[in-house]
Amino acid sequence: MSSVAVLTQESFAEHRSGLKDEEITGSGVPEDEAYIPTYLEAFPPLPEKGASGEKSGEPAGAWSKIRPIKASVITQVFHVPLEERRYKDNSQFGEGEEAKVCLDIMQRTGAHIELSLAKDQGLSIMVTGKLDSVMKARKEIVARLQTQASATVTIPKEHHRFVIGKNGEKLQELELKTATKIAIPRPDDPSANIRITGTKEGIEKARHEILLISAEQDKRAVERLSLEKAFHPFIAGAYNRLVQELSQETGARISIPPPSLHKDEIVITGEKEAVAMAIARIRAIYEEKKRKTTTISVEVKKSQHKYIVGPKGNTLQEIMESTGVSVEMPPLDSSSETIILRGEPDKLGPALTQVYAKAKSVMVVEVTAPAWLHRFIIGKKGQNISRITQQLPKVHIEFTDGEERISLEGPTEEVEQAQAQIQEIIKDLMSRMDYAEVNIDQRFHRHLIGKNGANINRIKEQYKVSVRIPQDSDRSGLVRIEGDPQGVQLARRELMDMAQRMENERTKDLIIEQKFHRTIIGQKGEKIKEVRDKFPEVIINFPDPSQKSDIVQLRGPKNEVEKCAKFLQKLIADLVENSFTISVPIFKQFHKNIIGKGGANIKKIREETNTKIDLPTENSDSEMIVITGKKANCEAARDRILAIQRDLANIKETEVSIPAKLHNSLIGSKGCLVRSVMEDCGGVHIHFPSEGSGSDKVTIRGPAGEVERAKKQLLQLAEEKQVNNFTVELQAKPEYHKFLIGRGGANIRRVRDRTGARIIFPSPDEPEQELITIVGREEAVRLAQKELETLVKNLDNVIEDTMVVDPRHHRHFVCRRGQVLRELAEEYGGVAVSFPRTGVQSDRITLKGAKDCVEAAKRRIQEIIEDLEAQVSVEVAISQRYHRAVMGPKGCRIQQITREHEVQIKFPERDESAGQEPSPLENGDTSPDANFVPRKGDIITISGRAEKCELARVALLALVPVTVDVEVSYDLHRYIIGQKGSGIRKMMEDYEVNIWVPQPEQQSDIIKITGQVTNVERAKQGLLERVKELQAEQEDRALRSYKVTLSVHPKYHPKIIGRKGAVISQIRKDHDVNVQFPDKGDEHQVCDLIVISGYERNAEEAKAAIEQLVSTLQEMVSEDVQLDHRVHARIIGTRGKAIRKLMEEFKVDIRFPQPGSDDPDKVTVTGLPENVDNAIDHLLNLEEEYMLSVTETETMAAYMKPSRGVGGGGGGGVGADDDGRSPAKGFVVRDAPWNAPGNKAPDMSSAEDFPTFGSGVAPKQMSAWGPKKF
Repeated sequence: MSSVAVLTQESFAEHRSGLKDEEITGSGVPEDEAYIPTYLEAFPPLPEKGASGEKSGEPAGAWSKIRPIKASVITQVFHVPLEERRYKDNSQFGEGEEAKVCLDIMQRTGAHIELSLAKDQGLSIMVTGKLDSVMKARKEIVARLQTQASATVTIPKEHHRFVIGKNGEKLQELELKTATKIAIPRPDDPSANIRITGTKEGIEKARHEILLISAEQDKRAVERLSLEKAFHPFIAGAYNRLVQELSQETGARISIPPPSLHKDEIVITGEKEAVAMAIARIRAIYEEKKRKTTTISVEVKKSQHKYIVGPKGNTLQEIMESTGVSVEMPPLDSSSETIILRGEPDKLGPALTQVYAKAKSVMVVEVTAPAWLHRFIIGKKGQNISRITQQLPKVHIEFTDGEERISLEGPTEEVEQAQAQIQEIIKDLMSRMDYAEVNIDQRFHRHLIGKNGANINRIKEQYKVSVRIPQDSDRSGLVRIEGDPQGVQLARRELMDMAQRMENERTKDLIIEQKFHRTIIGQKGEKIKEVRDKFPEVIINFPDPSQKSDIVQLRGPKNEVEKCAKFLQKLIADLVENSFTISVPIFKQFHKNIIGKGGANIKKIREETNTKIDLPTENSDSEMIVITGKKANCEAARDRILAIQRDLANIKETEVSIPAKLHNSLIGSKGCLVRSVMEDCGGVHIHFPSEGSGSDKVTIRGPAGEVERAKKQLLQLAEEKQVNNFTVELQAKPEYHKFLIGRGGANIRRVRDRTGARIIFPSPDEPEQELITIVGREEAVRLAQKELETLVKNLDNVIEDTMVVDPRHHRHFVCRRGQVLRELAEEYGGVAVSFPRTGVQSDRITLKGAKDCVEAAKRRIQEIIEDLEAQVSVEVAISQRYHRAVMGPKGCRIQQITREHEVQIKFPERDESAGQEPSPLENGDTSPDANFVPRKGDIITISGRAEKCELARVALLALVPVTVDVEVSYDLHRYIIGQKGSGIRKMMEDYEVNIWVPQPEQQSDIIKITGQVTNVERAKQGLLERVKELQAEQEDRALRSYKVTLSVHPKYHPKIIGRKGAVISQIRKDHDVNVQFPDKGDEHQVCDLIVISGYERNAEEAKAAIEQLVSTLQEMVSEDVQLDHRVHARIIGTRGKAIRKLMEEFKVDIRFPQPGSDDPDKVTVTGLPENVDNAIDHLLNLEEEYMLSVTETETMAAYMKPSRGVGGGGGGGVGADDDGRSPAKGFVVRDAPWNAPGNKAPDMSSAEDFPTFGSGVAPKQMSAWGPKKF
């Protein structure tokens, strides 16, 4: 028997039962002469796991597995000692390489990094961000800012893969955790050494972790000893020598956790005997030390601890080596100053002596120097101080802002040298340096500095001094000058002169349209430079283009400012005169004639009229020629251009009178209406006068006949517009407009209601500010016009009147630059109110304006005086810490109270020197006087009427934030916070409060709510309602977690699940339960147990439904029927459609034999007895019918020549073609199943093993693949 099976594409087919949905397709496989694949390569087996449809639902109790929400942003702080800093340059802190490295790391990792410098020049680094970003940033910081050491650790080669982990995840985690770089040799490298690079502490941690991993994987003994951490140093010995000796003597590997790792567990690995010997030795050392040693505690200043520890802990090792005493230091982040010495009693004395000697090996000295002199002592870019620190590197020098002392720290001899050098520098500076302080009004500071610091830099260079001007935020006028005594006095005099000049200066605002600003400034500022050179003492400030302001500010001596203003006004007048523009429509075909040969015509017109003439481009559709210049010149140029057009064609021009008010409506939106008229009338030009000119003349130009048509259409359109919309315009001074409108629009609303006409006042940006437009029906408009004219006439009747106002109230009207008087003038038709000049003892004021306005203004002034007479002042004591909250954003809350209650509220100056602030109000305590003694800085003054002051006081107190505690079970906190804090954030926004939830590690039930009383109460109720909802959800989850089990034989499981899980899905949906089937691959799980979880009632109902289904399945019977295998494919049908239909019809399950079965004709039918009998009868009938066709096909094939060389179907069994060619090689595989002893190779000529696609002779023949598709 040959070991190679030959299959052809035509005869290779797969026989399936038809019960699956997958599409059965035949695919050809290309030959490969060089390589014959194995059977498993050509036909890989399906995965062992069951179909996804058979998997059970989600595991029960999923709610109980919800992990607690952790903060997405974390913060880690770690320290880099001076001796381990990579960059020790003495440049300005925050500007050197360290800062650049940190910026680069922040950009690459997304973490936020903050650096700070400790007294010992060590770095404290705080990294904030997401956990992954922080770990990456920490690793990079250690690698780039800290000096790197390296060490090797040897573990068996076969353990390396466990250190690396799946896809290298374990190695990455270890590197991030220890901030080291771990290099593991490649698999082909015989070395077993793993190299660790990083800080000493990181290397120790990484080495410990690697040895632990190796120990876990080591097949030899692994023992863990839990011994008190305090005795680990005695087991390790000084410099780890004792533990190394133990390892060498016993042959066991001993891993002691480093001091920075708070673990008591010592891990010993190796041969069992060696491990036992090592454990015995370690226990002996431990028991001996525990018995013989005692402890003493000493208090040493925290600042001296680092000298006891020494660089990289060497000092502690020295003490251990010389005395055998262990020194236990408190953690760096602890505030404890207690040091514990542990050792034998007779050794504790010498050890204590050494500890004190090391602690006192460094001295601290303070040098007194004026605070203003500090920066000169430091020198430019730290030159002076760096010379000292380079000579004496162990000395640390610290300057404290605002204090007259300098601290020196280091070895005694070096500190004394540094002290002498600094005192010498101070003495030298004091002999040749002086300072002066001058008080200059803050508003002049920016002028003292000058543009880009020009003025102040000139003074500094000229007098060799340093000038320090306070920031605007300091609100201080004190300018400090430091330097050479003579230079200080000269600079002081010049600054005082500049300030004096600025006080005598005058500021004038010029209104210049913004469109002219660029022209006045000129290209690269050339033109404005000429103006500034002409008036050097005047400062000219143009507004920023983005502000769209027309105000140009001039500042300088009065006479010079006036001259400069006149010069600029003349310049603007010339610009305005020369910027007049006219657009002339000229038919496109005549443009070339207007230009002339070589541009002669247009050039001549430009020169003779002194204008600028712009023509549209040739490819443009525009016919407009734009003329710019003086008005008279522009009109002359327009006439000459139009004359050229008239000479060239029969062009007629006519004028038609149409009211100017209709022009906009005739032009239409974006000129659409007038454009349609021009297009309809043969392209005539219709020109409306410019807006605001007041002219009614509309010009029509074009061919004579078309001009008449356009005139007729325009007049018709104008008539239609006029009938439907009547408009009247009325002239009234702008200052009358507010009085005509009235407070809140009351006056004008009355006129509108009586007449029905609409009255439109001009907007502030409109050019015609006096024009009031009345629109509506003609009779309504006329009536409104009459009423308004009467009102305006009365307003034009100007009178002068006086009234008596007590002088003590005068200041109220004229303070704040006369704001009250301005408001009166705006509200009452521009009435002028004059108060007596300062120093004149008079109580009479004068009012001048329209009679009605004057009377109304007098009434209003009387109301204000009554309010002032009744005014009282009320003091409210509110702790200064709450003032910002009471004011609200930009003082909005205070402004609202002052408006609502018509009072004045004055807050005190901020008292920075006050003592400790009082504790916040809690549990709804709204009285600000209850918990603290009021200070001057806490008193808020309210001025106004007594009753209104009281209302305002209550309103102020209501704004004081309070804090209440709400008790909420700790288990519910994560649900209240919500995903990424969304829940708590929404509550804070909705209720305008601040909600503080305790940290998870505190395990506290108290949630604090801070805000205004009403908001806090609302938030508290909302929080309690949310708690009720969550508790209800918890109860619901508890009810849903009811479980019931059901034992069902595994043979029924597929039927309960159903095809693609249809049956079990329906049960789950109907009863709202979760049904879990046992996992086929789990050996520890009971294979027949089905778990149902949900509400108790639903679970019981689902159990009953499954039991009913199982009982139905148990009633079913299975019977075998013999059907000729040649008709199986016909019965199954295309893609199993026929057999599925048959199973649905008879409510049975039909299973066909697998290919290669011992009994290929056996078909199994399963179902209820009656249904099985009916299905079998139907199948036998089908067999009888299909066998006739099969017999006929085989008979015909015996007499037909096969189309291929290898026999496929039919009974002839022809093996070769007539021409004697050998059969095709086909598809060849190695190591096929039939090569095994006892197995039989498939018969290539058998229609059973390899059914054909059909011989193609009989069109009505049915193949094993179902009916053919064309």
